[in-house]
Amino acid sequence: MPVYALMLEFDGAPFVGWQRQAEGLSVQQVLEEAAARLNGGIPPTAIASGRTDSGVHAEALVVQMEIARELPPERLREALNFHTRPHPLSVRRAALAPEGWNARFSATRRGYRYRILNRRPRPALDLGRVWHIQHRLDAVAMHAAAQGLLGRHDFSAFRAAACQAASPLRTLDRLEVSRLGEEVVILAEARSFLHHQVRNLVGTLVQVGDGRRGVEWPRRVLQGRDRGQAGQTAPPEGLTFLFARYPQEPDWV
Repeated sequence: MPVYALMLEFDGAPFVGWQRQAEGLSVQQVLEEAAARLNGGIPPTAIASGRTDSGVHAEALVVQMEIARELPPERLREALNFHTRPHPLSVRRAALAPEGWNARFSATRRGYRYRILNRRPRPALDLGRVWHIQHRLDAVAMHAAAQGLLGRHDFSAFRAAACQAASPLRTLDRLEVSRLGEEVVILAEARSFLHHQVRNLVGTLVQVGDGRRGVEWPRRVLQGRDRGQAGQTAPPEGLTFLFARYPQEPDWV
């Protein structure tokens, strides 16, 4: 059976996250049930490049799916977009997957963006898509602190208690903080991340930005390997999965 690569965009607000759960609607469930209409009524298993939490959004989450019918990728894209209505989920691009390609294990880099709306008035247009912090944050100090976290480290201080990864070792390739008008934007890139790692990093950097902690503090937290010493887990609504990169990219349409 042909294996397809799909690139998804979704608003995470109404979902319990990517993965199917015993209760609540997941992105995986919506996609698999839509694909069942093209697969003889049998929901195919969808494998994602990353597992987003409840409330986390995606601009380009890459997914792998095997379907019994061989369809032109553009036709599959349109059919899935028809059957996923009215959920806030869209298949942006589709392709036949390269031989031996795997959406999860073939990915060599993943990227996330975290948005903080940093102003007194609460959000209206961006409600549910940003973390609203009223007091002024020092983005320059946050960026300086973030640079001390780059490289390969034991990130135990920034992983969730429920994280199922076999090892806390990860290589953080990029962690940039910048101010864009009323927003403070954090960009993070790595081959892979621990559960809640980005949100825990953001919550820690915010304590530097608001002046409660010095620039060197996040590095000391990292070296201490104690989750209890780090900052809060930032709310999910500010986080968006941006991309997954592969040595051999699918021929997207």
